[in-house]
Amino acid sequence: MRGIDRRDFLHRTLGSALALPTAAPLLSLAGCDTDSAAGTEGFASSVAYQRRTFDGAGPVREIEIEASEGTVEVAPGRSFKTWLYNGLYPGPEIRLTAGDVLRATVRNALPEGTTIHWHGVPVPNAMDGVPGLTQEPIATSESFVYEFPATPAGSYMYHSHVGLQIDRGLIAPLIIEEKQPHVDYDRDYTVVLDDFLPGAPEPLEGGGMMGGGMMGRRRGGMMAGQVPPYESMLVNGRLPEAPVEFAARRGERVRLRLLNPSGATTFHFAIAGHRLLVTHTDGRPVEPFAVDSLYVSMGERYDVVVEANNPGVWNVMAAVVEGDTPPARAVLRYADARGATPPLEAVPEGLSRGRVLELADLRGLGVPDRGQPDQTFDLVLSGGMMSSAWTINGQAYPDAEPLEIAEGQLVRFNMVNRSPMIHPMHLHGHFFRVADVLKETVLVPPHMGRVSFDFVADNPGRWFFHCHNIYHLEQGMAREVRYV
Repeated sequence: MRGIDRRDFLHRTLGSALALPTAAPLLSLAGCDTDSAAGTEGFASSVAYQRRTFDGAGPVREIEIEASEGTVEVAPGRSFKTWLYNGLYPGPEIRLTAGDVLRATVRNALPEGTTIHWHGVPVPNAMDGVPGLTQEPIATSESFVYEFPATPAGSYMYHSHVGLQIDRGLIAPLIIEEKQPHVDYDRDYTVVLDDFLPGAPEPLEGGGMMGGGMMGRRRGGMMAGQVPPYESMLVNGRLPEAPVEFAARRGERVRLRLLNPSGATTFHFAIAGHRLLVTHTDGRPVEPFAVDSLYVSMGERYDVVVEANNPGVWNVMAAVVEGDTPPARAVLRYADARGATPPLEAVPEGLSRGRVLELADLRGLGVPDRGQPDQTFDLVLSGGMMSSAWTINGQAYPDAEPLEIAEGQLVRFNMVNRSPMIHPMHLHGHFFRVADVLKETVLVPPHMGRVSFDFVADNPGRWFFHCHNIYHLEQGMAREVRYV
Protein backbone atom coordinates (compact mmCIF):
# COMPACT_ATOMS: atom_id res chain seq x y z
CA MET A 1 0.00 0.00 0.00
CA ARG A 2 1.45 3.30 -1.08
CA GLY A 3 1.37 6.63 0.72
CA ILE A 4 -1.91 8.53 0.52
CA ASP A 5 -2.58 11.64 -1.52
CA ARG A 6 -1.37 14.84 0.17
CA ARG A 7 -4.59 16.82 -0.39
CA ASP A 8 -6.65 13.96 1.00
CA PHE A 9 -4.34 13.66 3.98
CA LEU A 10 -4.45 17.38 4.81
CA HIS A 11 -8.23 17.44 4.58
CA ARG A 12 -8.82 14.31 6.58
CA THR A 13 -6.28 15.09 9.29
CA LEU A 14 -7.37 18.59 10.21
CA GLY A 15 -10.77 18.73 8.56
CA SER A 16 -12.66 22.01 8.52
CA ALA A 17 -10.01 23.73 10.64
CA LEU A 18 -8.01 24.28 7.44
CA ALA A 19 -10.76 26.53 6.13
CA LEU A 20 -10.12 29.15 8.80
CA PRO A 21 -8.28 32.31 7.66
CA THR A 22 -4.56 32.20 8.33
CA ALA A 23 -4.72 35.47 10.24
CA ALA A 24 -6.70 33.69 12.97
CA PRO A 25 -5.54 30.70 15.01
CA LEU A 26 -6.24 27.56 13.00
CA LEU A 27 -6.81 25.46 16.10
CA SER A 28 -6.80 26.10 19.85
CA LEU A 29 -6.29 24.26 23.14
CA ALA A 30 -6.21 24.14 26.94
CA GLY A 31 -4.84 22.00 29.76
CA CYS A 32 -7.60 21.10 32.19
CA ASP A 33 -8.95 18.04 33.99
CA THR A 34 -12.42 16.84 33.06
CA ASP A 35 -13.89 17.52 36.50
CA SER A 36 -12.22 20.86 37.22
CA ALA A 37 -12.88 22.23 33.75
CA ALA A 38 -16.62 21.78 33.70
CA GLY A 39 -18.61 24.95 34.09
CA THR A 40 -15.70 27.40 33.97
CA GLU A 41 -16.31 30.87 32.63
CA GLY A 42 -13.03 31.22 30.76
CA PHE A 43 -10.05 29.22 29.68
CA ALA A 44 -7.39 30.86 31.82
CA SER A 45 -9.54 30.68 34.95
CA SER A 46 -9.27 26.90 35.08
CA VAL A 47 -5.90 25.43 36.02
CA ALA A 48 -5.99 21.67 36.20
CA TYR A 49 -2.53 20.38 37.04
CA GLN A 50 -0.71 21.95 39.96
CA ARG A 51 2.58 20.04 40.15
CA ARG A 52 4.57 22.46 42.30
CA THR A 53 3.59 20.45 45.38
CA PHE A 54 3.36 16.69 45.46
CA ASP A 55 2.40 15.14 48.77
CA GLY A 56 2.21 11.55 47.53
CA ALA A 57 -1.17 11.12 49.18
CA GLY A 58 -2.41 8.19 47.07
CA PRO A 59 -1.57 4.50 47.50
CA VAL A 60 1.99 3.80 46.33
CA ARG A 61 2.63 1.25 43.60
CA GLU A 62 6.27 0.21 43.54
CA ILE A 63 7.78 -1.41 40.46
CA GLU A 64 11.26 -2.23 39.21
CA ILE A 65 12.34 -1.82 35.61
CA GLU A 66 15.64 -3.01 34.18
CA ALA A 67 16.83 -1.80 30.80
CA SER A 68 19.08 -4.46 29.30
CA GLU A 69 20.18 -6.15 26.11
CA GLY A 70 18.32 -9.26 25.02
CA THR A 71 16.75 -11.30 22.24
CA VAL A 72 13.08 -11.29 21.27
CA GLU A 73 11.00 -13.36 18.86
CA VAL A 74 8.81 -11.40 16.46
CA ALA A 75 7.61 -14.47 14.55
CA PRO A 76 8.27 -18.23 14.81
CA GLY A 77 11.92 -18.77 14.00
CA ARG A 78 12.52 -15.03 13.67
CA SER A 79 14.42 -13.44 16.56
CA PHE A 80 16.64 -10.41 16.83
CA LYS A 81 18.85 -8.77 19.42
CA THR A 82 17.68 -5.48 20.83
CA TRP A 83 17.27 -3.52 24.08
CA LEU A 84 14.44 -4.39 26.43
CA TYR A 85 12.56 -3.42 29.57
CA ASN A 86 12.48 -6.42 31.94
CA GLY A 87 13.37 -8.70 29.04
CA LEU A 88 10.24 -7.84 27.06
CA TYR A 89 9.43 -6.05 23.80
CA PRO A 90 7.30 -4.04 24.02
CA GLY A 91 8.15 -3.57 27.66
CA PRO A 92 5.81 -4.64 30.49
CA GLU A 93 2.53 -2.80 30.67
CA ILE A 94 2.16 -0.70 33.82
CA ARG A 95 -1.50 -0.44 34.81
CA LEU A 96 -2.59 1.83 37.64
CA THR A 97 -5.77 3.44 38.96
CA ALA A 98 -6.11 7.20 38.81
CA GLY A 99 -4.87 8.65 42.10
CA ASP A 100 -2.21 5.99 42.71
CA VAL A 101 1.40 7.06 43.15
CA LEU A 102 3.89 5.30 40.89
CA ARG A 103 7.34 4.70 42.34
CA ALA A 104 9.50 3.13 39.63
CA THR A 105 13.10 2.12 40.31
CA VAL A 106 14.91 1.97 36.97
CA ARG A 107 18.19 0.09 36.74
CA ASN A 108 20.41 0.53 33.70
CA ALA A 109 22.12 -2.64 32.50
CA LEU A 110 22.80 -1.19 29.04
CA PRO A 111 26.24 -0.25 27.70
CA GLU A 112 25.25 3.46 27.64
CA GLY A 113 23.18 5.93 29.63
CA THR A 114 19.40 5.96 29.45
CA THR A 115 16.29 7.61 30.96
CA ILE A 116 12.55 6.99 31.02
CA HIS A 117 10.02 9.59 29.88
CA TRP A 118 6.41 9.05 31.00
CA HIS A 119 4.87 10.21 27.77
CA GLY A 120 1.69 12.26 28.16
CA VAL A 121 1.53 12.32 31.95
CA PRO A 122 2.03 15.85 33.39
CA VAL A 123 4.61 14.70 35.94
CA PRO A 124 6.66 16.97 38.22
CA ASN A 125 9.47 18.45 36.14
CA ALA A 126 12.26 16.49 37.85
CA MET A 127 10.53 13.21 36.89
CA ASP A 128 10.24 13.96 33.17
CA GLY A 129 13.29 11.99 32.01
CA VAL A 130 14.80 14.41 29.49
CA PRO A 131 18.61 14.11 29.50
CA GLY A 132 20.42 17.40 29.92
CA LEU A 133 17.22 19.21 30.83
CA THR A 134 15.59 17.48 33.81
CA GLN A 135 18.19 14.84 34.71
CA GLU A 136 21.48 13.34 33.68
CA PRO A 137 21.22 9.95 31.95
CA ILE A 138 21.22 6.96 34.26
CA ALA A 139 24.74 5.58 33.91
CA THR A 140 25.50 1.93 33.26
CA SER A 141 24.95 -0.18 36.43
CA GLU A 142 23.26 2.78 38.17
CA SER A 143 19.62 3.30 39.19
CA PHE A 144 17.15 6.16 39.40
CA VAL A 145 13.79 6.38 41.17
CA TYR A 146 10.89 8.07 39.39
CA GLU A 147 7.92 8.96 41.57
CA PHE A 148 4.77 10.82 40.57
CA PRO A 149 0.97 10.78 40.94
CA ALA A 150 -0.84 8.67 38.36
CA THR A 151 -3.28 11.27 37.08
CA PRO A 152 -5.24 11.98 35.00
CA ALA A 153 -6.63 8.66 33.79
CA GLY A 154 -5.74 7.73 30.24
CA SER A 155 -3.71 5.62 27.83
CA TYR A 156 -0.05 6.64 27.94
CA MET A 157 3.41 5.23 27.20
CA TYR A 158 6.86 5.14 28.70
CA HIS A 159 10.03 5.12 26.66
CA SER A 160 13.67 6.12 26.60
CA HIS A 161 14.40 9.76 25.84
CA VAL A 162 18.09 9.26 24.99
CA GLY A 163 19.22 9.43 21.38
CA LEU A 164 17.60 6.87 19.07
CA GLN A 165 16.91 4.33 21.83
CA ILE A 166 13.20 4.20 21.00
CA ASP A 167 14.22 2.35 17.82
CA ARG A 168 16.20 -0.07 20.00
CA GLY A 169 12.91 -1.28 21.50
CA LEU A 170 12.76 0.75 24.73
CA ILE A 171 9.00 1.36 24.58
CA ALA A 172 6.05 0.18 26.72
CA PRO A 173 2.42 0.98 27.65
CA LEU A 174 1.37 2.95 30.73
CA ILE A 175 -2.35 2.72 31.49
CA ILE A 176 -4.07 4.80 34.18
CA GLU A 177 -7.60 3.45 34.56
CA GLU A 178 -10.61 5.64 35.19
CA LYS A 179 -12.58 5.10 38.35
CA GLN A 180 -15.77 5.85 36.39
CA PRO A 181 -15.29 5.43 32.60
CA HIS A 182 -17.58 7.51 30.41
CA VAL A 183 -18.09 4.58 28.02
CA ASP A 184 -19.07 0.96 28.66
CA TYR A 185 -16.93 -1.92 27.46
CA ASP A 186 -16.48 -5.64 28.12
CA ARG A 187 -12.86 -6.22 27.08
CA ASP A 188 -9.80 -3.99 27.15
CA TYR A 189 -6.79 -4.52 24.89
CA THR A 190 -3.63 -2.46 24.45
CA VAL A 191 -2.44 -2.18 20.83
CA VAL A 192 1.18 -1.03 20.41
CA LEU A 193 2.02 0.04 16.85
CA ASP A 194 5.72 0.09 16.01
CA ASP A 195 8.18 0.04 13.14
CA PHE A 196 10.65 -2.85 12.90
CA LEU A 197 14.35 -2.05 12.58
CA PRO A 198 16.34 -5.25 13.15
CA GLY A 199 19.70 -3.47 13.29
CA ALA A 200 21.02 -0.66 15.44
CA PRO A 201 19.51 2.76 14.56
CA GLU A 202 21.81 5.36 13.04
CA PRO A 203 21.27 9.05 12.27
CA LEU A 204 19.91 9.80 8.83
CA GLU A 205 22.45 11.64 6.72
CA GLY A 206 21.17 14.38 4.46
CA GLY A 207 17.80 14.80 6.25
CA GLY A 208 15.27 14.65 3.41
CA MET A 209 14.40 13.81 -0.12
CA MET A 210 17.68 15.12 -1.53
CA GLY A 211 19.73 13.24 1.05
CA GLY A 212 21.34 9.87 0.57
CA GLY A 213 22.46 8.66 3.97
CA MET A 214 23.64 5.09 4.31
CA MET A 215 20.86 4.37 6.80
CA GLY A 216 18.25 6.36 4.90
CA ARG A 217 15.78 5.46 2.21
CA ARG A 218 13.80 7.93 0.18
CA ARG A 219 10.01 7.86 -0.07
CA GLY A 220 8.21 8.82 -3.24
CA GLY A 221 5.18 10.97 -3.96
CA MET A 222 4.01 14.26 -2.50
CA MET A 223 5.22 13.26 0.96
CA ALA A 224 8.77 12.54 -0.15
CA GLY A 225 11.32 12.36 2.63
CA GLN A 226 13.88 10.11 4.20
CA VAL A 227 13.12 7.41 6.75
CA PRO A 228 15.12 4.55 8.28
CA PRO A 229 15.16 1.24 6.35
CA TYR A 230 12.37 -0.39 8.34
CA GLU A 231 11.86 -4.00 7.38
CA SER A 232 8.24 -4.26 8.49
CA MET A 233 5.61 -2.94 10.87
CA LEU A 234 4.52 -4.56 14.13
CA VAL A 235 1.52 -4.89 16.44
CA ASN A 236 2.48 -5.75 20.01
CA GLY A 237 5.91 -6.84 18.85
CA ARG A 238 4.70 -9.33 16.21
CA LEU A 239 5.30 -9.34 12.46
CA PRO A 240 2.27 -9.44 10.11
CA GLU A 241 2.86 -13.10 9.25
CA ALA A 242 2.58 -14.06 12.94
CA PRO A 243 -0.10 -11.71 14.24
CA VAL A 244 -1.29 -11.31 17.80
CA GLU A 245 -4.99 -12.18 18.15
CA PHE A 246 -7.68 -10.27 20.06
CA ALA A 247 -10.62 -12.40 21.21
CA ALA A 248 -14.23 -11.27 21.38
CA ARG A 249 -17.73 -12.67 21.71
CA ARG A 250 -20.69 -11.51 19.70
CA GLY A 251 -22.46 -8.61 21.41
CA GLU A 252 -19.41 -7.45 23.39
CA ARG A 253 -17.93 -3.98 23.31
CA VAL A 254 -14.15 -4.17 22.91
CA ARG A 255 -11.93 -1.26 23.96
CA LEU A 256 -8.70 -0.93 22.02
CA ARG A 257 -6.04 1.45 23.31
CA LEU A 258 -4.02 2.41 20.22
CA LEU A 259 -0.50 3.57 21.11
CA ASN A 260 2.16 4.74 18.65
CA PRO A 261 5.61 4.90 20.29
CA SER A 262 7.34 4.21 16.96
CA GLY A 263 10.50 5.92 15.84
CA ALA A 264 9.33 7.44 12.55
CA THR A 265 5.97 6.07 11.35
CA THR A 266 2.47 7.54 11.12
CA PHE A 267 -0.16 4.81 10.83
CA HIS A 268 -3.57 4.63 9.15
CA PHE A 269 -5.62 2.21 11.30
CA ALA A 270 -8.76 0.20 10.48
CA ILE A 271 -10.47 -3.12 11.26
CA ALA A 272 -12.10 -5.20 8.53
CA GLY A 273 -15.85 -5.56 8.95
CA HIS A 274 -16.13 -3.11 11.84
CA ARG A 275 -16.36 0.60 12.61
CA LEU A 276 -14.42 2.40 15.32
CA LEU A 277 -16.09 4.45 18.03
CA VAL A 278 -13.44 6.98 19.08
CA THR A 279 -13.65 7.66 22.83
CA HIS A 280 -10.28 9.22 23.80
CA THR A 281 -7.41 11.07 22.18
CA ASP A 282 -4.04 11.19 23.96
CA GLY A 283 -5.79 9.73 27.00
CA ARG A 284 -8.38 12.51 27.30
CA PRO A 285 -12.09 11.62 26.97
CA VAL A 286 -14.18 12.79 24.03
CA GLU A 287 -17.80 12.41 23.01
CA PRO A 288 -17.87 9.05 21.20
CA PHE A 289 -17.63 9.47 17.44
CA ALA A 290 -17.91 6.67 14.85
CA VAL A 291 -15.48 6.38 11.93
CA ASP A 292 -14.11 3.72 9.60
CA SER A 293 -10.44 4.58 10.14
CA LEU A 294 -8.07 7.05 11.77
CA TYR A 295 -4.47 8.24 11.69
CA VAL A 296 -2.14 7.74 14.65
CA SER A 297 1.17 9.60 14.45
CA MET A 298 4.30 9.12 16.56
CA GLY A 299 3.51 9.82 20.21
CA GLU A 300 -0.27 9.92 19.68
CA ARG A 301 -2.83 7.61 21.26
CA TYR A 302 -6.47 6.95 20.47
CA ASP A 303 -8.91 4.76 22.39
CA VAL A 304 -11.70 3.19 20.35
CA VAL A 305 -14.61 0.90 21.19
CA VAL A 306 -15.52 -1.78 18.66
CA GLU A 307 -19.00 -3.32 18.63
CA ALA A 308 -18.49 -7.05 18.16
CA ASN A 309 -21.52 -7.55 15.90
CA ASN A 310 -20.00 -9.26 12.87
CA PRO A 311 -18.73 -12.75 13.81
CA GLY A 312 -15.76 -14.23 12.07
CA VAL A 313 -12.01 -13.69 11.84
CA TRP A 314 -10.93 -10.23 10.70
CA ASN A 315 -7.71 -8.39 9.91
CA VAL A 316 -6.77 -5.45 12.11
CA MET A 317 -4.33 -3.32 10.10
CA ALA A 318 -2.21 -0.19 10.43
CA ALA A 319 -0.85 1.03 7.08
CA VAL A 320 2.04 3.46 6.83
CA VAL A 321 1.20 6.99 5.67
CA GLU A 322 4.70 7.93 4.48
CA GLY A 323 6.04 5.19 2.22
CA ASP A 324 5.13 1.74 1.00
CA THR A 325 6.18 -0.68 3.76
CA PRO A 326 3.42 -3.33 4.16
CA PRO A 327 0.92 -2.71 6.97
CA ALA A 328 1.21 -3.94 10.53
CA ARG A 329 -1.38 -6.58 11.32
CA ALA A 330 -3.26 -8.20 14.20
CA VAL A 331 -6.40 -10.38 14.09
CA LEU A 332 -9.82 -9.97 15.70
CA ARG A 333 -11.22 -13.47 16.29
CA TYR A 334 -14.71 -14.17 17.58
CA ALA A 335 -15.24 -17.05 19.98
CA ASP A 336 -16.04 -20.29 18.14
CA ALA A 337 -15.02 -18.77 14.79
CA ARG A 338 -13.72 -21.58 12.63
CA GLY A 339 -12.31 -19.53 9.82
CA ALA A 340 -8.61 -19.42 9.07
CA THR A 341 -6.53 -16.31 9.65
CA PRO A 342 -7.33 -13.93 6.78
CA PRO A 343 -4.62 -13.50 4.16
CA LEU A 344 -2.41 -10.43 4.27
CA GLU A 345 -4.12 -9.23 1.10
CA ALA A 346 -7.47 -8.91 2.94
CA VAL A 347 -7.00 -5.22 3.69
CA PRO A 348 -9.75 -3.53 5.75
CA GLU A 349 -12.06 -1.49 3.57
CA GLY A 350 -11.58 1.48 5.88
CA LEU A 351 -8.06 1.95 4.56
CA SER A 352 -9.37 2.82 1.10
CA ARG A 353 -12.84 4.27 1.65
CA GLY A 354 -15.31 5.33 4.30
CA ARG A 355 -15.19 7.99 7.01
CA VAL A 356 -11.70 8.89 8.23
CA LEU A 357 -11.45 10.68 11.57
CA GLU A 358 -10.82 14.41 11.38
CA LEU A 359 -9.62 16.25 14.45
CA ALA A 360 -12.51 18.69 13.99
CA ASP A 361 -14.96 15.78 14.47
CA LEU A 362 -14.12 15.40 18.15
CA ARG A 363 -15.53 17.21 21.16
CA GLY A 364 -13.59 16.79 24.37
CA LEU A 365 -15.38 16.37 27.69
CA GLY A 366 -14.97 19.29 30.09
CA VAL A 367 -12.84 21.34 27.71
CA PRO A 368 -12.89 24.98 28.92
CA ASP A 369 -13.68 27.95 26.74
CA ARG A 370 -10.99 29.60 24.65
CA GLY A 371 -9.42 32.81 25.84
CA GLN A 372 -7.13 35.46 24.42
CA PRO A 373 -3.50 34.35 24.78
CA ASP A 374 -1.09 36.26 27.00
CA GLN A 375 1.78 35.22 24.75
CA THR A 376 1.98 33.84 21.22
CA PHE A 377 4.84 32.05 19.47
CA ASP A 378 4.91 31.68 15.68
CA LEU A 379 6.93 28.58 14.87
CA VAL A 380 8.13 27.50 11.42
CA LEU A 381 9.03 23.81 11.03
CA SER A 382 11.65 23.28 8.32
CA GLY A 383 14.18 20.82 6.96
CA GLY A 384 14.42 17.70 4.90
CA MET A 385 15.37 19.17 1.56
CA MET A 386 19.13 19.61 1.14
CA SER A 387 19.94 20.02 4.82
CA SER A 388 20.68 17.39 7.46
CA ALA A 389 19.05 19.61 10.13
CA TRP A 390 15.40 19.81 11.12
CA THR A 391 14.69 23.21 12.59
CA ILE A 392 12.17 25.40 14.40
CA ASN A 393 12.43 29.01 13.18
CA GLY A 394 15.74 28.13 11.56
CA GLN A 395 17.38 26.98 14.80
CA ALA A 396 18.43 23.40 15.57
CA TYR A 397 18.44 22.24 19.20
CA PRO A 398 20.52 22.45 21.36
CA ASP A 399 21.77 25.61 19.62
CA ALA A 400 18.34 27.19 19.91
CA GLU A 401 16.82 29.89 22.06
CA PRO A 402 14.38 28.74 24.77
CA LEU A 403 10.73 29.70 24.52
CA GLU A 404 10.24 31.70 27.73
CA ILE A 405 6.86 31.78 29.46
CA ALA A 406 5.53 32.81 32.87
CA GLU A 407 3.40 30.84 35.30
CA GLY A 408 -0.32 31.42 34.87
CA GLN A 409 -0.11 32.63 31.28
CA LEU A 410 -2.28 31.34 28.47
CA VAL A 411 0.24 30.52 25.74
CA ARG A 412 -0.46 29.97 22.06
CA PHE A 413 1.81 28.14 19.60
CA ASN A 414 1.11 28.76 15.89
CA MET A 415 2.93 26.21 13.74
CA VAL A 416 3.46 26.01 9.99
CA ASN A 417 5.24 23.04 8.40
CA ARG A 418 7.38 24.09 5.42
CA SER A 419 8.98 20.66 5.11
CA PRO A 420 7.98 17.60 3.02
CA MET A 421 7.35 15.33 6.03
CA ILE A 422 4.87 14.91 8.88
CA HIS A 423 5.84 16.36 12.27
CA PRO A 424 4.00 15.10 15.35
CA MET A 425 4.76 17.91 17.81
CA HIS A 426 4.79 16.92 21.50
CA LEU A 427 4.76 19.25 24.52
CA HIS A 428 5.98 17.80 27.80
CA GLY A 429 4.31 18.49 31.14
CA HIS A 430 1.06 20.01 29.82
CA PHE A 431 -2.11 19.27 27.93
CA PHE A 432 -3.06 21.73 25.24
CA ARG A 433 -6.30 22.52 23.47
CA VAL A 434 -6.35 21.90 19.74
CA ALA A 435 -9.70 22.21 17.94
CA ASP A 436 -12.16 21.15 20.67
CA VAL A 437 -10.08 18.48 22.42
CA LEU A 438 -7.18 18.20 24.84
CA LYS A 439 -3.97 16.59 23.60
CA GLU A 440 -0.22 16.81 24.11
CA THR A 441 0.90 15.51 20.71
CA VAL A 442 -0.51 16.82 17.45
CA LEU A 443 0.27 15.92 13.85
CA VAL A 444 1.31 18.87 11.67
CA PRO A 445 0.86 17.90 8.00
CA PRO A 446 3.63 18.56 5.44
CA HIS A 447 3.79 21.15 2.67
CA MET A 448 2.50 24.22 4.55
CA GLY A 449 0.23 22.39 6.97
CA ARG A 450 -0.80 24.69 9.84
CA VAL A 451 -1.85 23.91 13.42
CA SER A 452 -2.28 26.14 16.47
CA PHE A 453 -2.76 25.18 20.10
CA ASP A 454 -3.09 26.89 23.50
CA PHE A 455 -2.02 25.77 26.96
CA VAL A 456 -2.10 27.13 30.49
CA ALA A 457 1.38 27.56 32.02
CA ASP A 458 0.46 25.67 35.19
CA ASN A 459 3.40 23.29 35.69
CA PRO A 460 6.63 25.28 36.27
CA GLY A 461 9.96 23.92 35.13
CA ARG A 462 12.08 23.36 32.04
CA TRP A 463 10.07 21.41 29.51
CA PHE A 464 10.80 19.87 26.13
CA PHE A 465 8.80 20.66 22.99
CA HIS A 466 9.80 18.59 19.97
CA CYS A 467 8.94 16.50 16.95
CA HIS A 468 8.27 12.92 18.02
CA ASN A 469 9.94 11.53 14.92
CA ILE A 470 13.12 10.68 16.83
CA TYR A 471 15.32 11.24 13.78
CA HIS A 472 13.96 14.76 13.36
CA LEU A 473 14.41 15.33 17.10
CA GLU A 474 18.02 14.17 17.01
CA GLN A 475 18.67 16.48 14.09
CA GLY A 476 17.39 19.53 15.91
CA MET A 477 13.60 19.87 15.78
CA ALA A 478 13.14 20.75 19.46
CA ARG A 479 12.97 23.68 21.85
CA GLU A 480 13.06 24.15 25.58
CA VAL A 481 9.94 25.78 27.04
CA ARG A 482 11.27 27.59 30.09
CA TYR A 483 9.32 29.21 32.92
CA VAL A 484 10.88 32.54 33.94
